[in-house]
Amino acid sequence: MPDTFDANSLDDVIHGKLRLAIMAYLSATRDATFGEIKSQTGATDGNLSVHLRKLEEAGYIRIDKRFVDRKPQTRAALTTEGRNAWLAYLDQLRSLLKP
Repeated sequence: MPDTFDANSLDDVIHGKLRLAIMAYLSATRDATFGEIKSQTGATDGNLSVHLRKLEEAGYIRIDKRFVDRKPQTRAALTTEGRNAWLAYLDQLRSLLKP
Protein backbone atom coordinates (compact mmCIF):
# COMPACT_ATOMS: atom_id res chain seq x y z
CA MET A 1 0.00 0.00 0.00
CA PRO A 2 1.40 3.43 -0.89
CA ASP A 3 2.60 5.60 1.97
CA THR A 4 0.47 8.49 0.70
CA PHE A 5 -2.84 6.66 1.04
CA ASP A 6 -4.78 7.48 4.20
CA ALA A 7 -7.94 5.41 4.61
CA ASN A 8 -9.17 7.93 7.18
CA SER A 9 -9.33 10.56 4.46
CA LEU A 10 -12.00 8.68 2.49
CA ASP A 11 -15.24 10.63 2.36
CA ASP A 12 -17.50 8.92 4.91
CA VAL A 13 -20.61 10.38 3.30
CA ILE A 14 -19.85 8.59 0.03
CA HIS A 15 -18.14 5.50 1.43
CA GLY A 16 -21.27 3.79 2.77
CA LYS A 17 -22.31 0.92 0.47
CA LEU A 18 -25.69 2.31 -0.58
CA ARG A 19 -24.48 5.91 -0.83
CA LEU A 20 -21.56 4.70 -2.95
CA ALA A 21 -24.02 2.93 -5.27
CA ILE A 22 -26.23 6.03 -5.48
CA MET A 23 -23.27 8.28 -6.30
CA ALA A 24 -21.97 5.83 -8.92
CA TYR A 25 -25.35 5.58 -10.59
CA LEU A 26 -26.00 9.32 -10.56
CA SER A 27 -22.51 10.05 -11.89
CA ALA A 28 -23.45 8.17 -15.06
CA THR A 29 -26.83 9.87 -15.55
CA ARG A 30 -28.09 13.43 -15.75
CA ASP A 31 -30.70 12.64 -13.10
CA ALA A 32 -32.82 9.70 -12.01
CA THR A 33 -36.16 9.03 -10.39
CA PHE A 34 -36.46 7.52 -6.95
CA GLY A 35 -37.79 4.34 -8.59
CA GLU A 36 -34.84 4.10 -10.96
CA ILE A 37 -32.33 4.51 -8.14
CA LYS A 38 -34.22 2.00 -6.02
CA SER A 39 -34.23 -0.52 -8.86
CA GLN A 40 -30.54 -0.05 -9.64
CA THR A 41 -29.38 -0.27 -6.03
CA GLY A 42 -31.84 -2.84 -4.66
CA ALA A 43 -32.62 -0.56 -1.71
CA THR A 44 -35.88 -0.43 0.20
CA ASP A 45 -37.95 2.77 0.11
CA GLY A 46 -37.09 3.74 3.69
CA ASN A 47 -33.40 2.95 3.44
CA LEU A 48 -33.05 4.80 0.14
CA SER A 49 -34.85 7.85 1.54
CA VAL A 50 -32.46 8.04 4.49
CA HIS A 51 -29.36 7.80 2.31
CA LEU A 52 -30.62 10.27 -0.27
CA ARG A 53 -31.29 12.72 2.55
CA LYS A 54 -27.76 12.28 3.89
CA LEU A 55 -26.28 12.96 0.45
CA GLU A 56 -28.58 15.96 0.02
CA GLU A 57 -27.61 17.39 3.42
CA ALA A 58 -23.94 17.06 2.42
CA GLY A 59 -24.72 19.07 -0.72
CA TYR A 60 -23.76 16.16 -3.01
CA ILE A 61 -27.16 15.68 -4.63
CA ARG A 62 -30.15 17.84 -5.45
CA ILE A 63 -33.64 16.43 -4.85
CA ASP A 64 -36.52 17.67 -6.97
CA LYS A 65 -40.08 16.73 -6.00
CA ARG A 66 -42.93 17.36 -8.40
CA PHE A 67 -46.12 15.89 -9.74
CA VAL A 68 -46.13 14.10 -13.08
CA ASP A 69 -49.55 13.09 -14.37
CA ARG A 70 -50.92 13.85 -10.89
CA LYS A 71 -48.50 11.42 -9.26
CA PRO A 72 -45.65 12.51 -7.00
CA GLN A 73 -42.21 12.03 -8.48
CA THR A 74 -38.86 12.45 -6.78
CA ARG A 75 -35.77 12.97 -8.92
CA ALA A 76 -32.15 13.18 -7.80
CA ALA A 77 -29.07 14.57 -9.53
CA LEU A 78 -25.47 15.18 -8.57
CA THR A 79 -24.58 18.77 -7.75
CA THR A 80 -21.28 20.30 -8.88
CA GLU A 81 -20.02 19.78 -5.33
CA GLY A 82 -21.20 16.17 -5.45
CA ARG A 83 -19.47 15.49 -8.75
CA ASN A 84 -16.25 17.01 -7.40
CA ALA A 85 -16.51 14.93 -4.21
CA TRP A 86 -17.16 11.79 -6.32
CA LEU A 87 -14.10 12.44 -8.49
CA ALA A 88 -11.96 13.10 -5.39
CA TYR A 89 -13.22 9.87 -3.84
CA LEU A 90 -12.30 7.93 -6.98
CA ASP A 91 -8.85 9.54 -6.98
CA GLN A 92 -8.35 8.40 -3.39
CA LEU A 93 -9.29 4.84 -4.35
CA ARG A 94 -6.98 4.95 -7.37
CA SER A 95 -4.11 5.84 -5.09
CA LEU A 96 -4.39 2.29 -3.73
CA LEU A 97 -3.52 0.94 -7.16
CA LYS A 98 -0.39 3.00 -7.70
CA PRO A 99 2.85 1.05 -7.32
